[in-house]
Amino acid sequence: MPDLARLSEELRFQPEEGIIWLGNERMFMLHARGMGALRRDLIESFGKDKARTLLTRLGYACGARDAELAMKVNDTDAFQMGPQLHALEGICSVEVVTLEVDVARGKFFGDFIWHNSFEDEMHIAAYGIGAEPVCWMQTGYASGFTSTHMGRLVLYREIECRGMGNPHCRVVGKPVDDWDDPEQDLIFLQPERFADRSQVRPASIQVVLPSSETSGDNASLVGVSAAFNAAIHMIKTVADTSATVLFSGESGVGKERFAQALHSISNRSDKPFIAINCAAIPENLVEAELFGVERGAFTGATESRAGRFERSHGGTLFLDEIGTLSLAAQGKLLRVIQEGVVERLGDTKTRKIDVRLIAATNVDLRSAIRARQFREDLFYRLNVFPIRLPPLRERRDDIPHLIRHFFDKYSTLHKRQPSGFTTQAIHAMIAYDWPGNIRELENIIERGVILAPKDEPIGLCHLFTAGETVTSVVLGLSKGGNLSRIVVQNNANDDSFSLADYSNRAIEHKASLAGVEEALLDAAMAKASGNITHAAEYLGITRAQMAYRLKKKGSLIDDEDGD
Repeated sequence: MPDLARLSEELRFQPEEGIIWLGNERMFMLHARGMGALRRDLIESFGKDKARTLLTRLGYACGARDAELAMKVNDTDAFQMGPQLHALEGICSVEVVTLEVDVARGKFFGDFIWHNSFEDEMHIAAYGIGAEPVCWMQTGYASGFTSTHMGRLVLYREIECRGMGNPHCRVVGKPVDDWDDPEQDLIFLQPERFADRSQVRPASIQVVLPSSETSGDNASLVGVSAAFNAAIHMIKTVADTSATVLFSGESGVGKERFAQALHSISNRSDKPFIAINCAAIPENLVEAELFGVERGAFTGATESRAGRFERSHGGTLFLDEIGTLSLAAQGKLLRVIQEGVVERLGDTKTRKIDVRLIAATNVDLRSAIRARQFREDLFYRLNVFPIRLPPLRERRDDIPHLIRHFFDKYSTLHKRQPSGFTTQAIHAMIAYDWPGNIRELENIIERGVILAPKDEPIGLCHLFTAGETVTSVVLGLSKGGNLSRIVVQNNANDDSFSLADYSNRAIEHKASLAGVEEALLDAAMAKASGNITHAAEYLGITRAQMAYRLKKKGSLIDDEDGD
C-alpha cells in the first residue's frame, strides 16, 4: 500500500474559512448518527429499493472523485490508494484478500474485507440484523473508484455483511461483463456515465464564448462554487431581455468575461459585442469615442467616424469602469440612454440606436454619489439589473478548477510541459487571499508554467516571485492523526513554512542549529528518495543550494543523482 502519511498531506483544514480540502475536492464532516438518521428517513420515505439506489449512486460519485484525486497524487499506485482513502475518510478499514489489475487488458478482480464499516453500524442500530447486505453506499463507492481507474464499468457485490450477522463485510469486484447476473446490482447503480481514464477532468461549469473585438481567443467561465453559480443564474435570467445590467466587483473578478457570457446567450448574440474601458479614454476624447465624430469637428478630425454606440447597434455595448467618467461625460451618456439617439461630435443630425447596455465598476457607486463624483440619475438608469461578482477569496471552491484551466491553457500556449503542482503550491494557492482575483491567479499560473522545468512540478518558488505575501492558517493532518497548525508564509522568493511550535521544542531540547539543518536535509532526501531536485523543492531552496549543503555535511561526493 502507498504511504498513508503521503495521502494525509492532501487533507487540510481551513476552519476560519469553514472549508476542508482533500486534494482539490472540498469535503465536509458529518455525524455518523446524522447520516444514519438520513438513511433511515430515506428508507421510510421512499422504500428500501429507492433508498438503496440513491445511496449507491451517491457512493459511486464519491468513489469516482476519489479516483481522480488518487491518479493526480500518484498515477502508478492510484488504485492502491482506494483502501487508504476509505480509511482516511472514516468509512472503514480495508483488508485486501485478492487483487488482480491489468488496465491495458481491461482485466480486474478484487476481493476485499471491510472492517469497522460505519454504514452497517448505522443500519444495524436502526433495523437490527437482516437477511441482505446493507453497505450500499460503500459498494457504490468501490464501483465508482474502480470504474474510473479502469476506464470501464466494474461492479462490486457484497457477499458477506455484518448487517447479516457475519463477523465482517466482504466484497468482490469484477468488470460487469464478467458477472453472470449483473442486472440484480445494476438496477441500483445505473451510472449515466463513468470516467474514461484518458479524460479525467474536474467537474466544472464552462461557458464557451465566441471571440470578440476585445478578446483574441475564446473566453470561458469556469467554476463550481455557489457564488459562481448564483452569478451564472443571474445572467441566464436577464439574458433574453434588453435590460441594462450593472456588474460590480473588485478588479480582476472577470466582469468583462461575464458581460461576454451574457451577450453570447442573449438574443443579440449574432450582433456586435463592443467593449470600452472608460478609464482609458482621455477626457477630451470621451465624446468622440462614445458618440462618434464628423469630419472637421476639431483639428485632426480628417474623416467621419462612428462611435462605440453606433458600432454596437443591434448588439451589446460594454462600458467598463463606468465610475471613472467625468461628471460632464456622465451627463452626455445619460442623455443617450434616456433618448436612445446619438449625435456625433460636430454634427447636427441624430441617429437612432438599439443597444443593450452593460456597465461595470470596481468602486461603490453609492459612495461616489455621496461624494458628488457620480450622478445619481445616471446610477438609477444603470442599476436596472445589478449583479455582484464575488472576489476569488469568496469562491475558493473554484480555485482548483481555475488552476487546472489556466495550467492547460498556458502549457499549450507556451509549449511548456511541467508535470503539475507540488502539494505546497496547491496549499498556498488555496490559502492565498488573491487581492488581484482571477487575473492575478491567471498571471501567477502562467508565470509558474514558464519558470518550471520540463516534467517537474510547479512549486512555490515558481509562483510567488513578485513580492506577493502568502499568510494564511491551514491545519494539516500529522502522521499521528492529529491536526497541526501550519502557517503558509511566503514573501517574494522566500518560500518557507513557519514552524514555531517545532522551533520551541528544538530549543527546549537544546538542539544545535547545525543539527536541525542536518535533520532537515536528511528528512528531505529521504522523502525525495535521494532525488536532490525534489529534496530542494521540499525545503524551498534551489538544487545548487541543496547540493552545496549536502557536500558540506559529507553526504554527497559527486553531484550525480539522475535528476
